Amino acid sequence: MANKRALSWSAALRDLKDDRARRQEVREERLRTTAGLRGTPALVLSAWRGRSGRRYVVGIHELAEPELDDMGEAVVMAVRRDASGVGELVSVASAGQSPRERLHRNWIARARHRGATEMHVHRLAEDEAEREAIVADLGSEQKADAAN
Repeated sequence: MANKRALSWSAALRDLKDDRARRQEVREERLRTTAGLRGTPALVLSAWRGRSGRRYVVGIHELAEPELDDMGEAVVMAVRRDASGVGELVSVASAGQSPRERLHRNWIARARHRGATEMHVHRLAEDEAEREAIVADLGSEQKADAAN
C-alpha cells in the first residue's frame, strides 16, 4: 500500500504568498495575557507587528497632553478603533528627553483630527536610532510626524 499525498502546488504557493503579504502589513496583535483578568488591569497592554515582522509591546493610554509630559524616551502611536474594535495606526512618532526630540503639542491635535482616541507607547527602544527604526518599520508615511 503506497501512501500518496495529493498536493496542489498552486494552492500551496498561493498560501505562502498570502502569508508573506500578511507579515508585511502593519497590524495590532492584542495580547491575550490580560484577557482573563477580572476588572481593568493597571496597565492595558497590546502589541504592534511591523512590516519587518518584529513585534512591539505597547502600553495603551488615553490620547492626552499630560501623558506626553511624563513620557520620556519612547515611540508613540496614535490609534483609532473601528466599530469592531480593530486598531488602525494614525500616526507614529519618536519622543526623546531633549526639547529637540519632544513631541510637539500639535501632534495630538493632528492625531485627534484624524480620528485617534488612544496613544500606544513603546518604551523598550534602547536609543534614538532604534526609536527611528521602529517608526520606519511601523509606517514610513508617518515619518513626517516624527518630532524634530
